[in-house]
Amino acid sequence: MNNTQNTAAIAEFEQQAPAARSVGAELIASREAQEVQVAMVAAKRFPRDVYNAYNRIIQDCKRRTLAEKAMYEYPRGGQTVTGPSIHLARAIARSWGNLDSGFKVLEQNAAESTVMAYCWDLETNYRETKVFTVKHVRETKKGAFPLTDSHDIYELIANQSARRERSCILSVIPQDVVDAAVGQCNATLQGDGKMTKEDAVRDIIRRFSEQYGVTKEMLEAYIGRKAEAFTVQSVNRLRGVYTALKDGTASVEQYFDLPAAAPAPSEPQEAPETHAPEEAQVNLSDV
Repeated sequence: MNNTQNTAAIAEFEQQAPAARSVGAELIASREAQEVQVAMVAAKRFPRDVYNAYNRIIQDCKRRTLAEKAMYEYPRGGQTVTGPSIHLARAIARSWGNLDSGFKVLEQNAAESTVMAYCWDLETNYRETKVFTVKHVRETKKGAFPLTDSHDIYELIANQSARRERSCILSVIPQDVVDAAVGQCNATLQGDGKMTKEDAVRDIIRRFSEQYGVTKEMLEAYIGRKAEAFTVQSVNRLRGVYTALKDGTASVEQYFDLPAAAPAPSEPQEAPETHAPEEAQVNLSDV
């Protein structure tokens, strides 16, 4: 094949490529639309039993493993923000049934991604969506630096999308159901006889120390009292902080004053040699 034929073939390929991509995108969109239609038909045919769904949610919140991760707490604008975590929101959505929630990356380039978080009640056709932009940058105390690794970018998008997805789910689920779930989680943590308050205090201190290097004194400063005086509510607050850190909602520096790194020790300078004056020197032959 000569150069003229090569040029013609490349031009033909470039003309066909957009068409091929558009056909592929149309197929994906058509398949998603069909899946949504099937899910909506199934939701209409098998509607949720509100009372059974409520009971399932309350039973889930009686599990200590869920109750410990049910709330988050982080500082913002000089105030403390607290509420149901993404773990509790997804557990409620799962038991409530006939919901579709998650996030999708709408557009992405090297610098940022445009993402949509959503929650859709397939029975009532009520949908809550949030479209936002995630810059591929990691903020630190030493400044911001861009992310280039695909895994780091995905984790950043997933962490920020989880907050919007939680907000969408909590907007769709009736508020009284959410309040009942939070109340049951608090009751589970207070009424579980498997761990005393003292054990719970020691356990949360150990977790912070091992995972984030946060000392007991830092936790005492955050709560405003000695560890021996921690109440059940104090432990629950610290669990909320731990959940926020683990989910990537906030950083350790937002809660605690971490000690500054010690400067590297400088090399000791050699002391200058001192010599006695010549007239003070003693000659052995004069002795």
